[in-house]
Amino acid sequence: MNDVDPFTATTTTDRYAGFASLIENGPVQKVTLFTGVTVWLVTGHAEARQALTNPNIVKSFTEGPHQDHVPAELVAAMNQHMLMANPPDHTRLRKLVSAVFTRRRIDGLEPRIKQISASLLDSIEGSRFDLVSQYSYPLPITVISEMIGVPTDLRDDFRRLSSIATSGPLHTPEDYIAAISEMADLLRGLIEEKRSEPGEDLLSELIAVRDGGDKLSDDELTSMVYLLLVAGHETTVNLIATGIYNLLRHPDQLTKLRADRSLLPAAVEELLRYDSPAMITFPAKANAPVQIGDVTIQPGEVVLPTVWTANRDANRFSSPDTLDITREDNQHMAFGHGIHHCLGAPLARLEARIAINDLLDRFPTLRLADPAEEPARYPNLLLNGMTRLDVLTD
Repeated sequence: MNDVDPFTATTTTDRYAGFASLIENGPVQKVTLFTGVTVWLVTGHAEARQALTNPNIVKSFTEGPHQDHVPAELVAAMNQHMLMANPPDHTRLRKLVSAVFTRRRIDGLEPRIKQISASLLDSIEGSRFDLVSQYSYPLPITVISEMIGVPTDLRDDFRRLSSIATSGPLHTPEDYIAAISEMADLLRGLIEEKRSEPGEDLLSELIAVRDGGDKLSDDELTSMVYLLLVAGHETTVNLIATGIYNLLRHPDQLTKLRADRSLLPAAVEELLRYDSPAMITFPAKANAPVQIGDVTIQPGEVVLPTVWTANRDANRFSSPDTLDITREDNQHMAFGHGIHHCLGAPLARLEARIAINDLLDRFPTLRLADPAEEPARYPNLLLNGMTRLDVLTD
């Protein structure tokens, strides 16, 4: 790995510098991650697309954190979801979940998302506040929790456990396993409650959904709700926080957006590209010799597409290090590519558009509280987020 490791970096400058160094080292390179695992890091845009669509590169939980320590029954309960599945299992799971996690359902959430956003903004007191803890976190976690049917009193527990689960390499095996075990128990309990008393929520419909005689097993239900809950808020928290941060750091772009809100959809796409809320996709492994770019990857070797660097690839994007909310042909990979493209991407986009629009409407003079200081980024292999972001409104 480079002198500056972008995954363990705790400032924007260091994270950007670490990724820039990776880009300079070529589109496909062998590195040893801070976790101790040696992988083929795929940093180029075209090469990442190749890796994500090659049928001989398959998902593999065994390359995840603390894989030697996680009990088999816990692996079964938490990893039988779409991001860790390969065809034909992936095809079957996605078909079942897509039957209830529909675009129509997501579009119907818009009034409620606006209501939650307004309530959060109403609750902010004083002219200085932390955008992460007071807005960019509670908005998505409330939306996805209500959508799934998670009671209010469990949401803080899920957030705490999700934070550990998504940063497993930073924790001891014991703490990591304890967290995902507690998460599994909470999810199983919630599933049983919904079986006994179904509601008008996504979990109740996932329990009931059928495709012919097929349905989700208990472990598949637990795994799928875990995925939807974690993926349904973690990346959106980061998208809103880093999105606002980057707009405030680029006043010319902020001025354009304030003057013309029709630019908002394109702005969200550019913010996704410029500072992707997820840095990598889930690990995969070659099951046959695979050619990616100029490199032949051997069977058993781990492949890790890095979407953050793919979105800064000068071979695909003009002036890739420039934030341009009017950018056209913005085929970024922030939500992945191929069969594992994020099912919740429309929800994340909708929440981000509402959040950014509402923040700009509510606070016409919104600015960074400490422009000379960089907000801390949290070290993580997967997620690209901030621990807090202090802003001023007067």
